[in-house]
Amino acid sequence: MTLLRATGGCTFAEDPARDAPRARIIWRAALDPAALEVDAAPTAAKDPERFDPARLAPFLTIARHATGREYAVLSDGRRRIRLDVVTGSLQEGAVVLSYRLAGIHGAKARVLTLRRLLALCVHARFSPSLFPPDPRVARWIEALRVHDALEAGACQREIASALWPDLAWREGEGGDAQRSRLRRLVLEARALAAGGYRELLRARR
Repeated sequence: MTLLRATGGCTFAEDPARDAPRARIIWRAALDPAALEVDAAPTAAKDPERFDPARLAPFLTIARHATGREYAVLSDGRRRIRLDVVTGSLQEGAVVLSYRLAGIHGAKARVLTLRRLLALCVHARFSPSLFPPDPRVARWIEALRVHDALEAGACQREIASALWPDLAWREGEGGDAQRSRLRRLVLEARALAAGGYRELLRARR
C-alpha cells in the first residue's frame, strides 16, 4: 500500500526510473472512464462470492488517500483494471464487492472493467479476448519516441533515421511526404507532452 502522491492527473504516480512493465500508475477517475467504483464488505475466507486480494497480490497495487479511501490497480504490466474503493478496504482479507454502475454511456466502459475483473478473479489471469489490441498504440509510441528525440536535441534527419531505418531521408520535393509525416508526429508529440496524454485513457474507452 502506498500513500497518494497526486501529480499530472494521477492519484498515484510511479518513480519515472521504473520500467514500463513494472510501473503502476493510478489515474484519477475523472480522467479514466473505465475506473470502477466498488464497496468492499468483509466476508468469510471460504465465501464462494469472495474477492481475495491475497490471491491476486502479484497484480495488485493499492494507494490510500489521507481520507482513508483506497484506489487500486490490477496489472500484469500490459493490461490493467482500475478500482475505486468507496467503502471498506482491500487490505483486510477477503471481501464481497458491490459494483456501482449508473447511466448508459458512462456505464459502458465500467461494464467492460467489471467483465475483466470477473474473468481475472475466476482464472487468476488476464483474459486476452477482453483486452483487444488498440491500433493507435503504435502511433502513440512513435510520438513518444519523437518527443524523446526532440528533448535530446536530434534533428529531423536523425529522428527519421531512428523511426524508419529502412527509409532513406530524401531532400527536396522527393522527401515532402516524409517530412510532412514527421511534422505531424512532432505536433502530436508536443501536444501530448503539454498535457494531451491525459486524454489517452478517454480515447481508449
